[in-house]
Amino acid sequence: MLTLADLKPGEKLYDLGCGDGRILIMAAQEFGAEAVGVELNLSLVREGREKVSSLGLEEKVKIIHGNLFDIDVSPADVVTLYLTTSANEKVKPKLEKELRPGARVVSHDFMIPGWKPVKTVRFRENYRTHTIYLYIR
Repeated sequence: MLTLADLKPGEKLYDLGCGDGRILIMAAQEFGAEAVGVELNLSLVREGREKVSSLGLEEKVKIIHGNLFDIDVSPADVVTLYLTTSANEKVKPKLEKELRPGARVVSHDFMIPGWKPVKTVRFRENYRTHTIYLYIR
């Protein structure tokens, strides 16, 4: 997802529904980006924060316990999503309102209704086919 988004050092990544923070950690470690994640599930937030702390990435990675609709994503260069199509449809107006032109949005397995991806990549992993959609605002 991050390679497809062409994430660069110093850019800001927002992962909406970040789970345990694995994409955030990868963004900081492998791409040199700053990363912010938002997650509703408190146990996943705690797990992610523990990983971030154990890796010494507190300066580069922030995990927020909360609702993604309450977080301003306007600083994002890249937004990653692994939500359902219906959730993507609900978050679409927020992204349209807050993201600046040129910001990249990458969605795993689920399209954003009404948006046309600039690139689509399919791959197999663990006997399952995945599709990644890249959008540019």
